Amino acid sequence: QVQLVESGGGLVQPGGSLRLSCAASGSIFSIGIMGWYRQAPGKERELVATITRGANTNYAEFVKGRFTISMDNAKNTVDLQMNSLKPEDTAVYYCYVHMTFVMSSLRDYWGQGTQVTVSS
Repeated sequence: QVQLVESGGGLVQPGGSLRLSCAASGSIFSIGIMGWYRQAPGKERELVATITRGANTNYAEFVKGRFTISMDNAKNTVDLQMNSLKPEDTAVYYCYVHMTFVMSSLRDYWGQGTQVTVSS
């Protein structure tokens, strides 16, 4: 049982920046991957960025060079620094955690989501 709490969303003008944070708590044994996904109204949820416990990162093509993901293994937190934001970045952003060394039913967790709106 893992609970994820996101923060940092809000309204920002195009070209601006936001920093999203996610804290994991509960029955944490071993986190293998943490990341961020997003979902715009009427669209599928899509990957934004992930980072492994070994600090390997993976970014969606549309955020490369603009977003940076980081994690603190000791605190079980993951952040997403978003720069040069565009209107098309507007979405609900969800924190994601993939646990290692647990059965499938206890492996994947999602936060409640935080709204990011990019508009002039």
